[in-house]
Amino acid sequence: MKTVFQSIHSLSDNELNKLDDLITFRNLKKGDFLLTENQVSNEIVFIKKGILRSYFFNHQGDEVTNCFAFENEFMASFSSFITRELAQENIQALADTELQIITHENLEKLYKIGIHWQEIGRKLTEMEYVTLQKRMISFQKLSGKERYEELYKNHQKYIKLIPLQYLASYLGITPRHLSRIRKAAL
Repeated sequence: MKTVFQSIHSLSDNELNKLDDLITFRNLKKGDFLLTENQVSNEIVFIKKGILRSYFFNHQGDEVTNCFAFENEFMASFSSFITRELAQENIQALADTELQIITHENLEKLYKIGIHWQEIGRKLTEMEYVTLQKRMISFQKLSGKERYEELYKNHQKYIKLIPLQYLASYLGITPRHLSRIRKAAL
């Protein structure tokens, strides 16, 4: 996590060391939940190792995967974390996962330390917004095949660890269509 923060804004050793007392660590086993819907998201996690999946149930009761997060990425129910309202999604480990965690309370402490931490928070929020917008636009501009190819290009080593139905749901296609796309790529 420190490396990511340092890449966003140059911090002094003293500023970086402030994190040591504010970050905690947790391991999740495959299948464990970081968060379930109707809880308030109180943590932003940085994935040291593993994969997390965010999903919800639609109006028909079908499970819809809306996000994956991989090594060296952040994950939270960001809208719940920011608004302090109940989360609409579940976050589950798809593999054994090692996390670094900062709580809402500790993030607020960092923001009070100085403007550099506020700038980092703003830049991370902007990055999350851009990621979300790109995902929304991809559903309007790209085919399921193109969305799969993009995911494969960026996260090839993880794709085989994600169950087919979760991957298909994330891509907005049927598992059968995803199987055809994978076969054509071989």
